[in-house]
Amino acid sequence: MFDIVMQSSTRIKTGIAMIVVLFIIGLIDSFFLTWLVLGAIMVVALYEAIQLFKIYDDKIYFYAVVVWLVAYYYPNPEDLVFLVAIIFASILAYTKNLNKDLFLPLLYPIASYLFLLSLYKSYGMSSLLWLLVVVAGADVGAYFVGKSKGKTQFCITSPNKTLEGVVGGIVVASVLGMIFAPSSVGGVYGLIISAIVAVASIFGDLFESYLKREANIKDSGNILPGHGGILDRTDGYLFGGVVLLILLRILG
Repeated sequence: MFDIVMQSSTRIKTGIAMIVVLFIIGLIDSFFLTWLVLGAIMVVALYEAIQLFKIYDDKIYFYAVVVWLVAYYYPNPEDLVFLVAIIFASILAYTKNLNKDLFLPLLYPIASYLFLLSLYKSYGMSSLLWLLVVVAGADVGAYFVGKSKGKTQFCITSPNKTLEGVVGGIVVASVLGMIFAPSSVGGVYGLIISAIVAVASIFGDLFESYLKREANIKDSGNILPGHGGILDRTDGYLFGGVVLLILLRILG
């Protein structure tokens, strides 16, 4: 019992610390600081991902840092995903001496962090705040609704998730998202986009759960006391951020 209380206390303290850090970054609203923090988080997430993928090739860090440096100056960072994929494929075809597994961390998580950076570049800090509220709302809503009303298993990848919890999470995320959506988006579009992003975040969480089960581990890391690894905390954002950017681009 004492251990459970201590773990809960540690989790709460870490959560508060993360909120404070995010609040400060949002308040400063500096592109350089946001780029730097996202880059640092990406490197840690990349380390966790290659453990999950069981890739033993340190060159991926060099490639990731180079791409991130270019992304600082490039107007649409998400384009770099396709450029790097073409370069990788060209090198592989020419030399037949490139580790094909390096495509995996390029797609997850590097690509998603490039989309998050592009989201900030294109739509400002308010878009990241919106994403934060939607994904957190989906997570918290799913937890509490699932605990109180959940009966139907959602899928075999994550047996503890219930259909009722997932629906509850999407509803909570949609309402909160509509409230926090930028004024330029509008209420109706804010509601619709938030619902779609919430669904994407749920499958982002499922994908990371799938990777952990395949690797037979509980958490992607232990850098966040009480919460696990960076991927454990950002999995929903890695899918949700991509979808949000695409939807905002469609909206114009």
